[in-house]
Amino acid sequence: MKRILIVDDEKEICNLFRRSLETKGHKVQTAGSGEEALEILKEEKFQLLLFDLNLPGINGIELCKRARKMLPISIIIAITGYASMFHLLDCREAGFDDYLIKPVSLKTLLEEVEIASNKIDRWFDRDKISEREPSKK
Repeated sequence: MKRILIVDDEKEICNLFRRSLETKGHKVQTAGSGEEALEILKEEKFQLLLFDLNLPGINGIELCKRARKMLPISIIIAITGYASMFHLLDCREAGFDDYLIKPVSLKTLLEEVEIASNKIDRWFDRDKISEREPSKK
């Protein structure tokens, strides 16, 4: 089970994604704006973050930059219906790990979350192994 934060100003999308991910056992929280997401991130930690790029106020690019500083190990995925407005290079420079274009099918969303979950598990397993092994200097 991963803790996931979904940020999208379209409530229907947040609810659809939340329900789909909860059926797979994840604990999901949603926010409707970048500002709301930052308040949540001050209080809670998440392994996976899904950000719409075209948000009112703080857009997804700026939100990613700030979230990356707060949660450097988390996986952050951009989701946008405005692919021409927000370019892949901008997303990579902001710190996004992946980029999905709306409309995103639930199948694709679940596959991407599974890939991200496996990556996070590998990272944490690697940390546990390196903690047990003596350093070779």
